[in-house]
Amino acid sequence: MTKSVRIAAWNVNSLKVRLPHVLTWLQSQEKAQKPIDALCLQELKLTDDKYPHRELEDAGYLSFSAGQKTYNGVAIILRRAALAPMASDVESAFLKPVRNIPHHIDEQQRILAATVCFKGMQPMRLVSAYFPNGQSPDSDKFVYKLAWLSALEAWLKNELSQNSRLALLGDFNIAPHDLDVHDPAKWIGQNLVSPQERAAFDQLIGLGLADSFRMFEQAPKSFSWWDYRMMGFRRNAGMRIDHILLSQALQEKCIASIIDKEPRTWEQPSDHAPVIAEIEA
Repeated sequence: MTKSVRIAAWNVNSLKVRLPHVLTWLQSQEKAQKPIDALCLQELKLTDDKYPHRELEDAGYLSFSAGQKTYNGVAIILRRAALAPMASDVESAFLKPVRNIPHHIDEQQRILAATVCFKGMQPMRLVSAYFPNGQSPDSDKFVYKLAWLSALEAWLKNELSQNSRLALLGDFNIAPHDLDVHDPAKWIGQNLVSPQERAAFDQLIGLGLADSFRMFEQAPKSFSWWDYRMMGFRRNAGMRIDHILLSQALQEKCIASIIDKEPRTWEQPSDHAPVIAEIEA
């Protein structure tokens, strides 16, 4: 019987390029006896017909995707060994996946949600989300970002009323506090740290969600994203913009939340590192 599950989020910045990294990371966690039971990916940058279902299935994982050519795209990858046995096939462990925010007209694939039945656990609602970047506070893309955040909040409020065990995982493109930024003074007035974006993040917390990473004591200067330019990773000039938010029922069961920086050291890495939360049964 499963004693706990580990759920993770990772912006891979092109799954076509980073699939070997995803498989290597999942296998390394398995070998370390710390398997990732659910991995939410962002920024796939490929369409569903190009999604590597076969490669992931061969490695022991089931997955769903909501892809888009060149940009965006999200997925949920599940370790088959962790899923509860079902009467028919494993797909029956899911409610109908939500592939975008209902009632929000948007061609961009940024949301994928599914209810998962892990062994020995009550069902868990997982939401893989790729928040808009916003570009700059004086741009149309920023207006779009704020509208998207508002639609997300309304949708999540409804989701939480139906799913007490919910986790929102992904690249939020928001550093919620100054301690999540390598040099706050340099970022004043910029995208990712604006008062409007941080207020939107706080609105999500106000729904009853908690930032799992901040539930535990963490090392200072803990980041999940580093710019490829200016030796950002080497200088640890990063930001914490990838998050796992948990509903109250999951907060009570969360025993750890970390950032795994190792994949950022690999050749041709994503500019993001995976973030992980561990949930007890």
